[in-house]
Amino acid sequence: MNSTSLWYATRASGIVALILLTLTMVLGLVTTTRPRARNWPGFAQQEIHRRISIMAVVFVAIHVFTSILDTYVHIGWLAVVVPFASPYSRFWVGLGTIALDLMVAVFVSSLLRAHLKPGTWRAIHWLAYASWPVALIHTFGMGTDSREHWVIALGALCALAVGLSLAWRVRAAAKRRASVPTTANHLVPLNPHVTTARTRGPL
Repeated sequence: MNSTSLWYATRASGIVALILLTLTMVLGLVTTTRPRARNWPGFAQQEIHRRISIMAVVFVAIHVFTSILDTYVHIGWLAVVVPFASPYSRFWVGLGTIALDLMVAVFVSSLLRAHLKPGTWRAIHWLAYASWPVALIHTFGMGTDSREHWVIALGALCALAVGLSLAWRVRAAAKRRASVPTTANHLVPLNPHVTTARTRGPL
């Protein structure tokens, strides 16, 4: 592939990766609250979430490799794993590297989930939520098309989707906590026929 083809491949794969990562975020937020539909079981939601996550990793890999192979600019293989090691656009490429490292950590931990403690896996999985805003900032700071109206609209739509999903999850969690009765409301007297005696004054 020539430099022009690699440049177009880098731009396209970056946009697709952002969309897939956004879908992963939305499904992750919604699936965590365990909503259930009559014809949409929970395992199907989790499977779709997993498959879209894998697709996001694939397109991120394409985005990275086409960026490295493009001879128009020099980024270097070290910058793939070490943030801010790129001689070209050090800050914006560094943000992309951070997002990539976080995604890889989540992906590898998901593959090794059976060998990890639930708390450890959950803590690592939270890194996915940090990778999305970093990737979004990288897209608009580094992207060639970042000033195009359709790209701005796409970024706003992605941010809106994640924001609404997060708000829905917080609201659902608050409703669950409110529906759990407190211990004080369930205290039952040992003998319901016994009443508190009145304090009698002197005769």
